[in-house]
Amino acid sequence: MSRIVIALGGNALGSTAQEQRDCIDAATPSLVGLIAQGHEIIVSHGNGPQVGAINLAFDIAARHSDKVTAMDLPECTAMSQGYIGYHLQQGLAKELHRVGMPWHVASVVTQVEVAADDPAFDRPTKPIGAFYDQATAAAQMAERPGLVMVEDSGRGWRRVVASPRPVGIVERDSILNLLDHEFIVVACGGGGIPVVRDEDGDLHGVAAVIDKDFASATLAKAVGAQYLFVLTAVDRVAVDFGTPQQRDLAELDLATAQRYVDEGQFGAGSMLPKVQAAMEFAASGPGRRAVICSLEKAPLAMRGESGTVVHA
Repeated sequence: MSRIVIALGGNALGSTAQEQRDCIDAATPSLVGLIAQGHEIIVSHGNGPQVGAINLAFDIAARHSDKVTAMDLPECTAMSQGYIGYHLQQGLAKELHRVGMPWHVASVVTQVEVAADDPAFDRPTKPIGAFYDQATAAAQMAERPGLVMVEDSGRGWRRVVASPRPVGIVERDSILNLLDHEFIVVACGGGGIPVVRDEDGDLHGVAAVIDKDFASATLAKAVGAQYLFVLTAVDRVAVDFGTPQQRDLAELDLATAQRYVDEGQFGAGSMLPKVQAAMEFAASGPGRRAVICSLEKAPLAMRGESGTVVHA
């Protein structure tokens, strides 16, 4: 039996509650299929559309009613973990019941530690929330010290936050305890709630966004997983993507993967972080492998019939 961390994309979960339920219902047979093969699974997920909608709703409401206060990003990320985790719990439990498997499902509101001196905090680049005109953006920055807004490709001004690298999973022991009692665990939603430690060792949330794939790799290392599955819209990683020379890759060793990264083969906002997270996990210990594949073919990928395997 292998322990597998599975990273689902937030964009793959739809933009409304009903769309999310429908997407999860479509996804759960593949996820439960891995358990049927004898494996333990931990599910992580993105939250880009969902956390943006939560943050925007509070911002708009706070401007129009003194009964609502604006909610900062750590709290919005926590809310998105609950919202998405709730639907994953229901969808997975329904599929488990359908196939007669006795597993349980639980979501863990997960804090992910980042370094307070991470250079990313000096260069916020991750856009979140709505677009505003320059005057409104300037007024918001004057009202909220520390808020950074930039002009975004001619579409207006938008908030940007840091995207630091994860260094630890705060709820690691809770996740392991649940795994030991036959739970499917949903954890590290949206890359986790970014937290830093003060000089007393206490945790504090920070307004940042942790890349979901890097957080999933950190989670997989923390729980001693043998596999990290990074699920995406394509069946395999490709080089020369979108050209007549495109080649789909069944496997990638670390040296070859780094060469392709250096050549710029992978898009910075799409495949690159997935490949880099896969490389980070595969390099972290003997026998560890990462698989980049489509959701519906995850059970096939576990048998070597689909996906790209990244290994040392």
